[in-house]
Amino acid sequence: MPTPLRQIWDNCASEADPEIMEIDAIGDRIGPIDPDISKIRKLISKLELCHHKADRWVDNIIEAIGAGKTQKGLGTRSPGKLHPAEIIWQNACGALQAWCAGCPSTKIDQTIDTIPGSRLLEGLGKRSPLKEWQVQRVIDKIRNSIRFPQSSRDPSSEYEWLLIGGGESFYRNDCPDRYREHEEFWMKTVKTIIQDTENGNQAELSLGLAIDMLWPCYWAFVSNLQLVLEAIGGNLEPERPFTACGRNIDLVPNRQQILSVADTLRVFCGKEADGEADNEILELLGEPTEAKKWLAASLEKTIRLQLDPPAEIRETSALKVPDWIKQTQH
Repeated sequence: MPTPLRQIWDNCASEADPEIMEIDAIGDRIGPIDPDISKIRKLISKLELCHHKADRWVDNIIEAIGAGKTQKGLGTRSPGKLHPAEIIWQNACGALQAWCAGCPSTKIDQTIDTIPGSRLLEGLGKRSPLKEWQVQRVIDKIRNSIRFPQSSRDPSSEYEWLLIGGGESFYRNDCPDRYREHEEFWMKTVKTIIQDTENGNQAELSLGLAIDMLWPCYWAFVSNLQLVLEAIGGNLEPERPFTACGRNIDLVPNRQQILSVADTLRVFCGKEADGEADNEILELLGEPTEAKKWLAASLEKTIRLQLDPPAEIRETSALKVPDWIKQTQH
């Protein structure tokens, strides 16, 4: 019978492999875990390397391991100060909302990251009721994720998933109640198939799933947004693949840098590594203790599992077209 996976590994594994069990045993031998150490382990459990601030989060965790405590979450910011990414998200909402209100794409002057909003919206092509409905779903997804401008306590601001969340099944197989009035639009959206790639292989992706997985916090948000808008406009053969969570995680831009961190953590724990250790990181970590080695091993394992997910997690992250949609395509 497989060893149950502890909840602290939920962000990177679905079952306990021998290395995870070995790391858990180190923690068990420490005895009662100091609250500061426990807090650092929780930070590791919240780490997502697909996040646009992942490299900074990793730095924060390493600093916390070295100090033996942390006063931070994964990231900190002065009250009222916007992160540059938040400006991108808000500008995206503003540009899309202006288009839905009837403003020609050529007249929209917001810049989304480095891309003029007018150029981004060109991909939508000629306006239609279906396209307006689909773009509104994109706006809903972004606003729900960033809670702008709605309050998190406002039920009307909740995003209604197009395909994800079908009860016992991962996917819906019928139209959500909120979209019943425009069921035809919903059906056309989820049946629109993007000819994408996943891990270098040809892969199909439902436009409905692409909108559902359009997370603003993801490192490739602007690229994903452009892909979705062009698909709404009829271009179903994108130049760049859609990347979300573990899907196409190999394309994370700081991949080699983070793998180098993992090699250093492995050396700190007294194990052989594929690459050389970073002496600055070793100095930050300080003298090895059992608690530090437990945390360092946990972070190293989390990094490697997220950058090279187990087969069952890759399967879930692939966002395959639901069978019922495939069946209606033939």
